[in-house]
Amino acid sequence: MYRPSPYEGLQTLFAEGKKLSDKERLAFAYGPLLSWYREHKRDLPWRKNKDAYRIWISEIMLQQTRVEAVKPYFFRFMEHFPTVEALASAPDDELMKCWEGLGYYSRARNLKKAAGVIVEQYGGSLPNSHEKLLDLPGIGSYTAGAIASIAYEIPAPAVDGNVLRVLSRVCGSRDDILKQSTKKKMEGLVSEVIQEGEAGDFNQALIEIGAIVCVPNGAPLCDSCPFYTVCAAREEDLIGEIPVKTPKKKRKIEEKTVLILQYGERIAIRKRGEEGLLASLYEFISVPGKLGSEELSELFDEPITPEKLPEAKHIFSHVEWHMNGYRIPITKIPSRLSGDRPEDFILAEFEELKDRYPIPNAFAAYKEFLIKRFEK
Repeated sequence: MYRPSPYEGLQTLFAEGKKLSDKERLAFAYGPLLSWYREHKRDLPWRKNKDAYRIWISEIMLQQTRVEAVKPYFFRFMEHFPTVEALASAPDDELMKCWEGLGYYSRARNLKKAAGVIVEQYGGSLPNSHEKLLDLPGIGSYTAGAIASIAYEIPAPAVDGNVLRVLSRVCGSRDDILKQSTKKKMEGLVSEVIQEGEAGDFNQALIEIGAIVCVPNGAPLCDSCPFYTVCAAREEDLIGEIPVKTPKKKRKIEEKTVLILQYGERIAIRKRGEEGLLASLYEFISVPGKLGSEELSELFDEPITPEKLPEAKHIFSHVEWHMNGYRIPITKIPSRLSGDRPEDFILAEFEELKDRYPIPNAFAAYKEFLIKRFEK
């Protein structure tokens, strides 16, 4: 059954048959959008106040990660690093352990780099300048706009993927939202409309619409949307066609064999290099390819009795790891796996794997196996 939108009254503002500009569409819905946000916004921990540090941490965590998944990490991070100074002086392993499970670990490394700059150049407070925020490591146009507008009410746009979807539909735009030129265009549109004093609520309202109304997966809830009367995609029945995205390239597949080498009650791990994928994190020993029991035996200096573990898969942005796993009791570090640097191996107690060494989610299936094994 048709249910009229509470915003249909806005239609009286438009002359019949008049084609609205993109700016007019956004401007006409400005008031209803803010009213909708103030009534329907979610109760999120980083919205308790306008502390720029909390806003910054939350925005970095929310990149590539769902809100509900971020909440416990946000609380844990704030407990460990309550101030910029605490973050700037954080030991790398402690920082990465605190970030463990969130993925995209370069975000955490850039947080620490930026914190160092903030302490040295700005006395521990994030600068209240959109341009200066943009100069900080790991802060791009969206994050700078979010911090500037929410913390300091600076009228700067904060356009991410969710907002691009909303604006593309409102404007009926068929521009590819994965292109930087499209993002720049939409940032310019928001800049024309956003007002000082309401910048934080306006940007958060656009983000909120993209999260809970004009949703990323599934049908949008158009009847509940403050853009109902001005949305070109709804008017022209283009919801299923907009936004336009270039299809992603197929990911490269990499086969790996993960080895849970167990020395008594300890597990062999090693630290990855300082560059590249999962840099500076700890991993279980692995070798390229999908090895069987006979191939495995050639890698060891002693007879082995491998226990087959479940296969697992982990997806990165451009590569997929397809993993085959074994638990193998050992009495010495295998020379073929350690090469000339047996000192790179760490024999870690189970409690250290849980509490000290950051093991990335790529190895979650095998870490889960150990938890079940040792916590029986």
